[in-house]
Amino acid sequence: MKLLPGALRAALGLVLLLPLLRPANAVEPISLGLAIAGAAASALTGFISYPRLYCYFRECCLQRHDQRAAAALQENLDKKLFGQHLVNKVVVKAVKGFLNNTKAKKPLALSLHGWTGTGKNFVGRIVAESIYKRGLRSKYVHQFVATLHFPHAHSINLYKDQLQSWIRGNVSICPRSLFIFDEMDKMHAGLIDSIKPFLDYYELLDGVSYRQAIFIFLSNAGAEKITEVALDFWRNGRTREDIQLTDIQNALSVSVFNNKNSGFWHSTLIDRNLIDYFVPFLPLEYKHVKMCVKVEIESRGYAVDEDILNRIANEMTYFPREERIYSDKGCKTVDAKLDYYF
Repeated sequence: MKLLPGALRAALGLVLLLPLLRPANAVEPISLGLAIAGAAASALTGFISYPRLYCYFRECCLQRHDQRAAAALQENLDKKLFGQHLVNKVVVKAVKGFLNNTKAKKPLALSLHGWTGTGKNFVGRIVAESIYKRGLRSKYVHQFVATLHFPHAHSINLYKDQLQSWIRGNVSICPRSLFIFDEMDKMHAGLIDSIKPFLDYYELLDGVSYRQAIFIFLSNAGAEKITEVALDFWRNGRTREDIQLTDIQNALSVSVFNNKNSGFWHSTLIDRNLIDYFVPFLPLEYKHVKMCVKVEIESRGYAVDEDILNRIANEMTYFPREERIYSDKGCKTVDAKLDYYF
């Protein structure tokens, strides 16, 4: 930690010298008290006005600087996300570029799509942790789950008002607020369009700028289209790493837009091109499941047992029925299955 500001050092010095001062030749008690109080007040003022020191003890908006946030994101995705080369490349570049852009024209909007257990929630959590030390527990990170926060179709107008008020209030407090919307495939159609003004290219809305905020949407919608592309590559003898974002993104956005069971059905967010990236999460293969098991075992402090790796990976169910290539639950049940062995 850096040296304390001069005022704070002075106050501490006076306190430490107090026992050495003799009553006979010491300054008057009132004068001494005023001197200490003045130094302490000066120190406190300096402490409050010294952002980096203040943020050392208290959480601040945009707690980590842009370069450190991007580096933390890259490191965590490299170590803990498996089989998702497109996600790693797109998310890191998108978030890094946005954090480094001091003149962004709109908020960053990422829509993550894929089957259960492929890593969507994990990536949302890692993005949060890369920006704020407390991650999802940060007061500047806001997570919405469709079935929990917006359960009733007849209350959609109330939800719209509440959602707008929540976003407006929190961005007013912290421009770099992060909003994560989970289960977009279960959200009532039309609800998400209520936040369209906040994602658009406005400089100010009622005196508030939303250009530094980040919005992440998580959905199973479009997973069939992603699998279709992945299978096509596999059946033609090409590796999953050969798949490029251009091979999927347009078809994915169209699929989500036309999916009547999706919160993005005919959404103005897609129609007006306000989603910056549709990020596909490929279905996970047998080898990726083993990687998940290995990392989970190590996180629990146990030695990695190859036999357990194979047994848990073999317990998963795979599709299509003939080829049995992809885990139908990704890595989602790995944690529960490990409880049986440890």
